[in-house]
Amino acid sequence: MANDTPLYPKELSWLSFNARVLQEVEDESVPMIERVRFLGIFSNNLDEFYRVRVADVRRLATFTKGSKKKESFSELLININEMAARLHARFGNAYNKVLKDLGKNHIHLISERQLTPKQSAYVEEYFHREVLPELEPFFIDDRDTMPLLNEASIYFGIYLELEDGSLRFAALEIPTDILPRFIAIPHREDKQEKVYIVLDNVIRACLVEVFRYVLPIERAAAFTFKISRDADLELGEHVTQNILDRVAKSLKKRKQAEPVRLVYDSTMPEVLLQLIKKKLKMGRYDSYTPGGRYHNSKDFMSFPADSKQHTYRAIKPLPTLPDSANIFDWLNERDRLCYYPYHDFRVITKLLASAAIDPKVREIRINLYRVAKNSRVVAALINAVRNQKQVTAVVELQARFDEQANIHWSNELSDAGVEVIYGVPGLKVHCKLISIVREEDGSDRYYSHFGTGNFNESTARFYCDFSLLTSDTQMGQDAYRVFDFIKQPHLQPDYHYIWSSPHSNRPNILAAIDREIAAAEAGMPAEIFIKCNNLVDREVVDYLYRANLAGVRVRIIVRSMCALQCEQKGLSENIQVISLVDKYLEHARVYAFHNGGDLQVYLSSADLMTRNLDHRVEVTFPLLAAEHRETVMNILELQWQDNQKARVLDAEQTNSRIANRDSKRNVRSQDAIYRYLKNRAV
Repeated sequence: MANDTPLYPKELSWLSFNARVLQEVEDESVPMIERVRFLGIFSNNLDEFYRVRVADVRRLATFTKGSKKKESFSELLININEMAARLHARFGNAYNKVLKDLGKNHIHLISERQLTPKQSAYVEEYFHREVLPELEPFFIDDRDTMPLLNEASIYFGIYLELEDGSLRFAALEIPTDILPRFIAIPHREDKQEKVYIVLDNVIRACLVEVFRYVLPIERAAAFTFKISRDADLELGEHVTQNILDRVAKSLKKRKQAEPVRLVYDSTMPEVLLQLIKKKLKMGRYDSYTPGGRYHNSKDFMSFPADSKQHTYRAIKPLPTLPDSANIFDWLNERDRLCYYPYHDFRVITKLLASAAIDPKVREIRINLYRVAKNSRVVAALINAVRNQKQVTAVVELQARFDEQANIHWSNELSDAGVEVIYGVPGLKVHCKLISIVREEDGSDRYYSHFGTGNFNESTARFYCDFSLLTSDTQMGQDAYRVFDFIKQPHLQPDYHYIWSSPHSNRPNILAAIDREIAAAEAGMPAEIFIKCNNLVDREVVDYLYRANLAGVRVRIIVRSMCALQCEQKGLSENIQVISLVDKYLEHARVYAFHNGGDLQVYLSSADLMTRNLDHRVEVTFPLLAAEHRETVMNILELQWQDNQKARVLDAEQTNSRIANRDSKRNVRSQDAIYRYLKNRAV
């Protein structure tokens, strides 16, 4: 592997991805409430970016030895912050435009300055009844450090001018974890409209009341700020029963981790801003982002939707299992391929619920990475134990930002009698497997699920993911053996069909690319078609550059980060890369190879990242049925033809739209895929 492989900085590529999200806010053809929700998605994405990726670069800039490396990380931090600042400016403009467009549609989000007398009276009454009891202000000018701040919250920095002319400075948390962020208030008498005020502005409208009985205040003003902390968890290498305690302790450390980013109202008085910076003890490698009046715009993801005309029309998921069918007989007919959210995810819960009560089923094994809040999947596993099945659940406690939820589920499952496994030393378990062992005619029969997404009923409504359900014996043995490896990681697994990380994903993916290179060099047809969330692994990128030089046609659909430098002569001119951002989140991973005319199509839980290929338990699985290979390739071709929501990733990743590329008709792939699947049997 060449250490000098040209790469586009993955952090800047991620910001380019979030710019594609912002494009959906700016696109006036997107329904009004959906544009508001994309504001929330953009904000939530950026928060996580600073907590994880920027925090990592910051550590490297702080602790790396050697002036050149240290300088390169410092320069990257500068580039990140400059690009993020430009996106913030665009976000502010988009936010103001969205507010105006909401108003045109008789939906008003108003400030405390716009209240009518009737609305003002309503807000004041709501403040005293609901808000004031939840407020806990604290002064920040008479203490050495800031109290521990919750990074999930927003705060007011408060400027108080007293009657004697002196100044005091305070802060308070806006209690959005207790009260709704958006509060409906009475509309004007002569208007049939919806009017909302954010909780921040309810407090602003009554700010003096917070301190009325404490200080003689002449004037009070509040300015929003928030922080992002380093989200890294330090767990050590050994995965044992006490990992529950260690994850819990690490989560507490995360809450106390150093701030890496301060976002603040750009109108905040300089004296108050400098005081907050000083109290937070932030340094030169930290990020300071001036912004607008409102922060934690991630709350816009749950903005009230009062009219279907302002949202995307919900699709009716296509039926999978007939209501009266026995799911095991159904799977014995042939393998089944599902694609969510187009297909009904209840086929998964039906499979587990049936296995839980079927007298012939003796064992269930499953990976749990992220599950829904009220999970039917977990309920089915617990019911299986009640029915005397042997149930094993691999619960990944290091699923970032779901650690607390997974601690809860692991306790629930363990208390019910499920054998809970917490992972593999040094490896995060990210595969999406179910293995069901059923006794039929005196021998064991395997029923298996291989997938690209989590067993989560909630996210399955808007994440695009594949599921393969099969009763194939050898595929079933492969799935079962993955769990054996997780239980006994010192064993070297032997599989019939699947590739797995950390053992065989990397060498097999590279070997498949090499075969296409050899074919192209021999003058034969050669083609690679990849769909993934992230393409950043240096060695894989290097192999794709080699494929380009050999004349292999390479097409890539990448949702988020792409470190491959696109459209570079002598490097990547035969490689085309697009990205899709639309109403559903593109989450599936597909790796397809021409293979001398004997098409190979693999689906995977793994992205093309070093962590997925080398430091996780991941599964890449083949589609053995020709009809399923055809289905997936037709789906990829529909996405490739998209000229409504696709963006070209050029050399600078500027996200230019595809304008009717060689097409006489408009193609919006997510709609076209639904129509395509509707005309096919599962």
